[in-house]
Amino acid sequence: MSKLILSRRSLIRTGALGGGLLLSGCDKLYQQPGFRSVLESGENLHRATQRALGGQALAREFRVSDMSPNFRANGSKEGAGDEYRRHLAQGFAQWALRVDGMVGRPLNLPLTALQSLPQRKQITRHDCVEGWSAIGQWQGPQLSHVLDLARVSPAAKYLIFHCADIYGGKPYYESIDMVDAFHPQTILAWQMNGRPLPQEHGAPLRLRVERQLGYKHAKFVTRIEARDTLAGVYGGKGGYWEDNGGYAWYAGI
Repeated sequence: MSKLILSRRSLIRTGALGGGLLLSGCDKLYQQPGFRSVLESGENLHRATQRALGGQALAREFRVSDMSPNFRANGSKEGAGDEYRRHLAQGFAQWALRVDGMVGRPLNLPLTALQSLPQRKQITRHDCVEGWSAIGQWQGPQLSHVLDLARVSPAAKYLIFHCADIYGGKPYYESIDMVDAFHPQTILAWQMNGRPLPQEHGAPLRLRVERQLGYKHAKFVTRIEARDTLAGVYGGKGGYWEDNGGYAWYAGI
């Protein structure tokens, strides 16, 4: 049975839709009805499969020798607004991550506090819906440690990641459920390939949720909001591309 299932990663990497559809970009790609229907059915299948496994199946990790010599920066390459530019100029010395919503202990965590938490380092593959992949090394605290510090409510179902970048004239944001939030490979990365995260890759902090496609890996994260619903947050579908590009909310690979 498993041999009959064409994975979403395979579909994206081969571009084998619509008689050889070229994977030329997120917007144009998702406008193809054939791609949407197959991708969405694959998402439902993978979500059900991963949840059946308890939500803790690990993404593959690689060796240092496997790392890509060039790791493409996608989406926004700069943070927006005077406040972000001021933090960037100061090396993020005065920057802090806000954690609020359905938590017992709202937090403002400086970058140094995130760096002082137990760290996870992982070398993983980033798969973009455009059809390209790259392998890089990421380091940061597991998101679960931050949620434990904030005493997230058992009634919370989602985390909203509010970001400091503007894409297509609108604020970028993303969301995941609590199963992925507490996955051991879900980290808040402040380091990439052994160095502080560069601006084009989302400095000072980005989400790494390794079992999902690249558009779920929010960059420029400034606030994490715990909620019991996605309704009322921007377009209400759980993310920038979900609201504006028709992407499905679950992007499991």
